[in-house]
Amino acid sequence: MSTYRLLKPADCCLHIIDPQESLMRQIHQRAHITRVIALMMECAAILGMPILANTQYKKGLGPYVEELEKRMGAIPRPDKVEFGAYENEQTCTALDSFPGDITTVIMVGVETHICIYQSAVGVLQRGLTPWIVADGVSSRDQANHQYGLDRLRQLGAVIGPAEMIIYELLGKAGTDEFKQMLPHIIAFTKENG
Repeated sequence: MSTYRLLKPADCCLHIIDPQESLMRQIHQRAHITRVIALMMECAAILGMPILANTQYKKGLGPYVEELEKRMGAIPRPDKVEFGAYENEQTCTALDSFPGDITTVIMVGVETHICIYQSAVGVLQRGLTPWIVADGVSSRDQANHQYGLDRLRQLGAVIGPAEMIIYELLGKAGTDEFKQMLPHIIAFTKENG
């Protein structure tokens, strides 16, 4: 019998890793990945989940892609040189400052086999569960993306598509949150249909 229980928004935060313009130009399915990250940001905002973000050596790699950069507002976004975000002290401090009892870190960004992988290992080492949004992460090379997901699965990360985690977090239809989120899901589905 499984001990897994469906996630609640209060259990989770969203972690956005490095979707910077100069990196994203090289990423497989970059436009789709950007749309998924934006969708997950909408979901987090509607459900009141905290959001954490990182840049990788911003001085050299620049800001996020424009569609995401304009959404960042006051989201904590430590700059790092470490590939594993949780090797960065500012990132750990930001996560620790979130209210409540975060048990799951929902992860989106790039690259699956480098920064997502090493950051997810850091999440595991903190005794938390990394939930990798499979269609919200990617690498320059599709094979490396798949190898990264395979390794993450072996280590105990949860992996699934954005729509799966969104509906799990929503829990049921008819709520105010569901009604707010539904237009974003419909628009996303049309863009990717």
